[in-house]
Amino acid sequence: MNRYPLWKYLIVLAAVLIGVLYTLPNLYGESPAVQIAGAKTAVKVDQNTLSRAEQVLDQAGLQPTAGSFEMNGPVGTVRLRFDSTDTQLKAKDQLEKALNPDPQNPDYTIALNLMSASPNWLSSLGAHPMYLGLDLRGGVHFLLQVDMQGALTSRYDSMAGEARTTLRDAKLKVEDVERNQQSVRATFATEADRDAAVDALRRAMPEMVFTTGQSGEQWLVDGTLSPAAITQVQDNALKQNIQTLHNRINELGVAEPVIQQQGGDRIVVQLPGVQDVAKAKDILGRTATLEIHMVDDSPTATAALASGRVPFGLVRYTDRDGRPLLLRRQVILTGENLQDAQPGRDHQTQQPTVNLTLDSKGARIFRDVTRDNIGKRMAIVLFENGKGEVVTAPVIRSEIPGGQVQISGSMTAQEAADVALLLRAGSLAAPMHIIEERTIGPSLGAANIKQGFDSTLYGFTAIAIFIILYYHLFGLFSTLGLSFNVLLLLAVLSMLQATLTLPGIAAIALTLGMAIDANVLINERIREELRAGLPPQQAIHLGFDRAWATIFDSNLTSLIVGVALLAFGTGPVRGFAVVHCIGILTSMFSSVVGVRALANLWYGRQRKLKSISIGQIWKPKQD
Repeated sequence: MNRYPLWKYLIVLAAVLIGVLYTLPNLYGESPAVQIAGAKTAVKVDQNTLSRAEQVLDQAGLQPTAGSFEMNGPVGTVRLRFDSTDTQLKAKDQLEKALNPDPQNPDYTIALNLMSASPNWLSSLGAHPMYLGLDLRGGVHFLLQVDMQGALTSRYDSMAGEARTTLRDAKLKVEDVERNQQSVRATFATEADRDAAVDALRRAMPEMVFTTGQSGEQWLVDGTLSPAAITQVQDNALKQNIQTLHNRINELGVAEPVIQQQGGDRIVVQLPGVQDVAKAKDILGRTATLEIHMVDDSPTATAALASGRVPFGLVRYTDRDGRPLLLRRQVILTGENLQDAQPGRDHQTQQPTVNLTLDSKGARIFRDVTRDNIGKRMAIVLFENGKGEVVTAPVIRSEIPGGQVQISGSMTAQEAADVALLLRAGSLAAPMHIIEERTIGPSLGAANIKQGFDSTLYGFTAIAIFIILYYHLFGLFSTLGLSFNVLLLLAVLSMLQATLTLPGIAAIALTLGMAIDANVLINERIREELRAGLPPQQAIHLGFDRAWATIFDSNLTSLIVGVALLAFGTGPVRGFAVVHCIGILTSMFSSVVGVRALANLWYGRQRKLKSISIGQIWKPKQD
């Protein structure tokens, strides 16, 4: 009756072993580390970078305790772990001197960081510690203000260009089209031209509201964005800025960033584990701007380039291989016109390509430019920190309509993926500035961890003492089940690579209280069956079976609340909900399956069981 088949015991044993294995990395803590990432899009970080860094440190007499190379998409990151902060700082200085000989134009970003101190054999098995939030790990916190007026100004600049194109395509006479503060103003010589232009503009630009007027002998049309369009522009600017920050920070492999909107025009950026605030600011500012220019390959330009001169109207850039190019100053397209960039292959040659998707405005401009410049080269320039570099300069073979652009050339599949990723990263849609900056030191994070751990430990100890005194041996089973529950919870969080914060620790403490509730229900149900005169074996069996419905109902209602918090909550509330929901599931398994396995293992083999150790059983007095 109370015997588990062997496979059930093996499942419980496997769960315990997995729990121990994946919980272990969290017990080793973190060590000071130095992180190396590329400061330029053309600089790649790979396994050779790790070898070079280790060689530099070896020559300086500094030995890292561990080193690793990781890929975040096509972008690599090197991390070196040290035994003390003094060694960490010395290593950073040596790596800066060796890898960045020109401090004004660095090739690598070298930042102080924290790295898991767990042994390599655990990491090789895929057992990694949980990520720790800013309040537990320390790091930097920024609150960024987005300049919405700047976003609107950029939008009106773009709308002015679109209005010029619309009027030109409609073959209407216009004296001037320009941005006039927060509006687009078109000037006409006659009233008839103005009225015809208003009709054309309203059809082509429905998101704008056009009004007419007169100034002297000039007939005016002023266009402003509708309230709904203004809201859309601001929302898009905020989303693009958040996405751009995600792209840049994730590609650099900086900790586990938290980037989220706050209010209507602010962005919160948290970088746990980053100790170098200056480097963190540099990372936030490293947003790329994309521009497309025409290449001047004329004999005059080639001769001037050979002699080191730059003719008027041209500008000199270098490509990714360091070759100089002369480009026309006129900007054909910017990153604002790029909707997507994906790596691919040419259907005929099977060569790696980068496939670009332009918006309607960009597609129209690109069609006209490619039609008028067949046989000439077009350069895609990526600007970082005010410095431009030519990513690729393909030859225009034919007119390209539809906004689908394919870039091909002598590049590998990996290089095509790199270029696509860099182009997708894009630029900020609106300027931002830091209005709040906060640094949380590792010592404060360690203090928070200690206080959270101590409070959970004291709560667990108090529960264990009470439950053992009240339920004797079954109380011990419940305590072991509670330990099993905590082990499983930490293991699942580690496997999911969840981020643990102070609210998460509070959720663990709450899970302990809720988990012991299930054991109390089981133990009291067994007592009731014994009071009814049932033999101990049958009382144990019915106690677990009949308590299951109540346990399921109570945990289901709590799980519904947890899922609601997970769906609608943000920040700390969401972190609490994640731990809470996982804790409910692990507590149900540990209480119903784990504790019953212990009870069956202890009492199941005793055929003539007369009594069990479950505390005082109060029987009602008989009159």
